[in-house]
Amino acid sequence: MNVEETLKLITSKTWCNINDLMKLTGLSRSSALKIKNKIRNSMRYEIHTRDLPMSVVIDYLNIDVEYLKIISTGKEAKNEDNK
Repeated sequence: MNVEETLKLITSKTWCNINDLMKLTGLSRSSALKIKNKIRNSMRYEIHTRDLPMSVVIDYLNIDVEYLKIISTGKEAKNEDNK
């Protein structure tokens, strides 16, 4: 996934399903399920859904959303300069 796709995925969804986790990590389904279980076990509260809160996934994967926004807007500015 490129920067724009990653940013769109993490900002447009409140909940992260297994397919989203696979996209964010670039791992297979079984590896993503292991990560999902690790995240679920590390949570201090219980949720009654298969999906995980996107904010928890972002924290666990240590994704710097502000950096992605800067990189994304930098690319947009370059594209406008080239027009």
